[in-house]
Amino acid sequence: MNEKDGSGELGEWLTLQRPALHRYCSRMTGSVTDGEDAVQETMLKVVQSFPGFAALNDPKAWLFRVAHNASMDVLRARAKTPESMTDDALDAVADGGAFGEAKWVAKSALRYFMWLTPTERSCVILMDVLGYSLQEITEISGRSLLSVKAALHRGRTRLKEVAEGAMPPPLHTLDAQDLMLLELYTQRFNLRDFDGVRALLGEEVRLDLVGQVKWRGKAQVSTYVHNYSGSYDWAFTPGIVEGLPAAIAHDAADPTRAPLYFVILKFADGLVQHIQDFRYARYAMELLELTAVSTAAATETSFTRH
Repeated sequence: MNEKDGSGELGEWLTLQRPALHRYCSRMTGSVTDGEDAVQETMLKVVQSFPGFAALNDPKAWLFRVAHNASMDVLRARAKTPESMTDDALDAVADGGAFGEAKWVAKSALRYFMWLTPTERSCVILMDVLGYSLQEITEISGRSLLSVKAALHRGRTRLKEVAEGAMPPPLHTLDAQDLMLLELYTQRFNLRDFDGVRALLGEEVRLDLVGQVKWRGKAQVSTYVHNYSGSYDWAFTPGIVEGLPAAIAHDAADPTRAPLYFVILKFADGLVQHIQDFRYARYAMELLELTAVSTAAATETSFTRH
């Protein structure tokens, strides 16, 4: 792709950047779902303000500045802030490579990143998760090399402290009605009772097939349900993702394998009112902490995907 071709290439370019954007935004917000909201907000802002590739010295640096601001907007809207430090003077200066490649950072749970300040979080994610150089991070963040090195040192140190002293992920539970509806939804899918699935949809149900389409209304979303009838590569189990009811997709041919993707559901008045399906955004499974629910055995099992 020629980046100077103009806005006609923008959609293709953004699609290629989407996994990296989600890795950044999910860690900035401490949540795969909030991260996806930030990605979508980023793309909207980019489309609205895109000046053309020829006008940008570094399109990726510009894109991640937009993503950073979108992530902060999501954090403010959700009233989610780091529980420790602020972005006041970064006075501990160290070499940016002092921790080597710090590959352990990329495997740290999303919630750990919330203990870092926004600047520390951004610099650590850009270098240790996405692989940007110190110079590239200065261009993306608009900060001096000294400030970036300081943020990296403090962020890595703090993240390691949090990871080493971390408690297990919280055990989420669902209320009885949501649990019943979730189990019914997954059972009907697994039985390929798609008429039964459609009967569970609210009239104004909303669908976000992440990275593909957004639909609203039972008629449109029924088409999405029908499209599942043409595939056989999935089997659903009821679960919980970040405290929300979720259908967790496994390989139908080998259910012992790690989960493939997930579908978050929101219920009201005994019906499905919102579906967020990550079938085409499987990068969101990275480090996702899930709770698999088994009502028949009255047990819950937590596991983390690495």
